Amino acid sequence: MKIINICGARPNFMKIAPLMRAYKNHAQIEPMLIHTGQHYDKNMSDLFFKQLGIPEPDLNLEIGSASHAVQTAEIMKRFETVALEEKPDWVVVVGDVNSTIACALVATKLGIKVAHVEAGLRSFDRDMPEEINRVLTDTISDLLFVTEPSGLENLKNEGVCSDKVHFVGNVMIDTLRANFDKAQESNIVESLNLKTRGYNVVTLHRPSNVDDAETMGRITDVLDEIQKDLPTVFPMHPRTKHNLAKLGLADRLEAMSQLKIIEPVGYLDFLKLTGSAAVVLTDSGGIQEETTILGVWCLTLRENTERPVTIDQGTNTLVGTDPTRILEAYRKCRTKEVGEAKTPEKWDGKAAERIAEVLARTGN
Repeated sequence: MKIINICGARPNFMKIAPLMRAYKNHAQIEPMLIHTGQHYDKNMSDLFFKQLGIPEPDLNLEIGSASHAVQTAEIMKRFETVALEEKPDWVVVVGDVNSTIACALVATKLGIKVAHVEAGLRSFDRDMPEEINRVLTDTISDLLFVTEPSGLENLKNEGVCSDKVHFVGNVMIDTLRANFDKAQESNIVESLNLKTRGYNVVTLHRPSNVDDAETMGRITDVLDEIQKDLPTVFPMHPRTKHNLAKLGLADRLEAMSQLKIIEPVGYLDFLKLTGSAAVVLTDSGGIQEETTILGVWCLTLRENTERPVTIDQGTNTLVGTDPTRILEAYRKCRTKEVGEAKTPEKWDGKAAERIAEVLARTGN
């Protein structure tokens, strides 16, 4: 049974790594790995492959950066040729990036079965490009692998046949658990002259935040306040860096004495950095999940989340982009211990094994 596995952007790499390992326990599965090249920066791609033990891709489509339409179209054009040549039994796509929907569309139109890992998540915000990718990918997939109970409910409400749906847990957490001890060997905290629980971490990349001058201006006001309280580390996404300069906010951020703007870092360094922080402020979906397992306060700078279990059972608080609301939540975090967060069901490090078993059982 030949399975083509697709990855393209940083969040995909953490999801693909445990899957590629899990396939080794099933002799009938012949896995092939294709990197679309959606993220091509060394720190966002090559370093992650090395650190996570992901095998060298069988093929890199080398798409690079572009608008949503151009990037999706280029992936489809190049992947169609591969799919026609390789004739896989299954195409496995993960997450919600352009590579996910592009390869799923190509496969399903060629009559190749599609499995979607991380299915059923919904922000119910159609202004998010990722939400469109999620909904469309789920609609055309033959197998839907769900990470949390909300995913089951969402797919049921959308009328998806229950036979297609499997609640398997979270492959992102498989990767976290497999690499946690190794990450503790990182010296990134010391190299930045920081102390455990004595600093904050910020990550921002969503267009709704970093493309909008008014919204980003409010967030900048907040960062100014919190960096006065504790040193704050900001590993800056290349696109975010470009946009902040364009919006005229880069100089203001760089002038903040306790805000440390650094280049994107590898997975192990980032895991150590977030796991040792006092508070993480982010607009990332995956970081909401990781901080829940790490037991670190997370403030999500969005008006919605597709991962409600991180609020119901984890350490996440949805704070939007209003400075008063963010700072009020931040101060609460600074005066309150996390305590023992619940571990969401099936976030036990074995999600990829469950997925491989279902695929092996389903056959070609």
